[in-house]
Amino acid sequence: MCLGIPGRILAWVDEGALMAMAEVSGVRRAVNVACVAHGDPIGKWALIHVGFAMSLIDEDEAARTLEALRDLGEAQEALEQMRAGDLALEGTR
Repeated sequence: MCLGIPGRILAWVDEGALMAMAEVSGVRRAVNVACVAHGDPIGKWALIHVGFAMSLIDEDEAARTLEALRDLGEAQEALEQMRAGDLALEGTR
């Protein structure tokens, strides 16, 4: 399963190599923008997967996706806490 995380393309790092700086959830990293290089991708949102900007998305879609990812993270944290509680109870039997 592939997961693309929304990131904003900020600036060119190496335009000739189609490498740009993207910010993903507050973390900046260089990504390859070859898949979205039709036109100028700077300032646009894209789905980022393993160092590649895979497709452009609008800001509303980026916000909805980031919110869903946060919700999934919170749900995963709650499940892990429940598992830890179950393990603790098993240890007392």
